Amino acid sequence: MRVYVPLTLPGLAEAHKTGELGRDHFVAYGVTPALREWYVSDDIEELEYAALSRAALASLRLLAADPDVERRRVVVAVDVADGAAAADPDRGLDPAALGEVTVTGPVPLAKAAAVHVDAGDAEEDVTAAAAALEAADAGDDDAQFVVDGAEDHELLWYATQEIPALVDRA
Repeated sequence: MRVYVPLTLPGLAEAHKTGELGRDHFVAYGVTPALREWYVSDDIEELEYAALSRAALASLRLLAADPDVERRRVVVAVDVADGAAAADPDRGLDPAALGEVTVTGPVPLAKAAAVHVDAGDAEEDVTAAAAALEAADAGDDDAQFVVDGAEDHELLWYATQEIPALVDRA
């Protein structure tokens, strides 16, 4: 199963240093039955993009929790054994948990297929979105508009061989 692991640039640097994503158990996003039902699509590429987008939002939450890190969302796409990732059946169609899986880790970073990172021109919008996230979660429509502004920026695709260059800036 392909999962999308939300990180920050320092989180990617740590994974590069240790050679592992996560410890014991960690949250990632994938094409779960609930995600399939929510998006009502059989197109695997659309569903994987939806899972990547959910991971990008989770990365934004990590940025909001740590104001000192560079304001770029980071998502690592990695293939894990089907039994290594499981959705919580009790969360069902909870919109906050769509696509969320718990991965039994650690997972070798060498299994990563790609890394997705914001371009430099997204930093202003990502910074604003991280600051507005709490208000958006509380139902503020203007704040949600700001958060959606970060989603307007597509994450760039990087090959795993490019991770050292990415973490040099962290």
